[in-house]
Amino acid sequence: MNQNKVNDEFLGKALIARIATVDEQNRPHVVPVWYGWDGECLWISAYSSTHKVRNIQKNAWISVVIDTTTNHLDNQAVVLEGRAELVRGPRAFLREKFTWIYARNLGEQGVLAQDPQEWMEDPENLLIKLKPEKIKSWGLEQ
Repeated sequence: MNQNKVNDEFLGKALIARIATVDEQNRPHVVPVWYGWDGECLWISAYSSTHKVRNIQKNAWISVVIDTTTNHLDNQAVVLEGRAELVRGPRAFLREKFTWIYARNLGEQGVLAQDPQEWMEDPENLLIKLKPEKIKSWGLEQ
């Protein structure tokens, strides 16, 4: 199996990612996020008022790690790096991607609850799109 297929399978799991951005004082900012991987791009839902989005507006370079650890010798991870793009519309496209991302983490019924439905309709909610320029992985079977 080729490495791209292995990475796609791993990134297709409902795991938590950590996105790293850099603020105006060149300090790192790392936060956990939900994501979706479509085989080419990583998609992250975020509110425009968040620290990570404000950082991306000033410096689009980000790094995202998605990993699992079962013990200190059995780590699996994928690190994606590149320039992020903030996607603010069209609303139908955003809603489609939000539904996909939230359903991965909340389930098909959970995404229908009031909170995720309100998140999807909030005009402040946008997408962070990363088409990685560099992908590194380790601990994944080939």
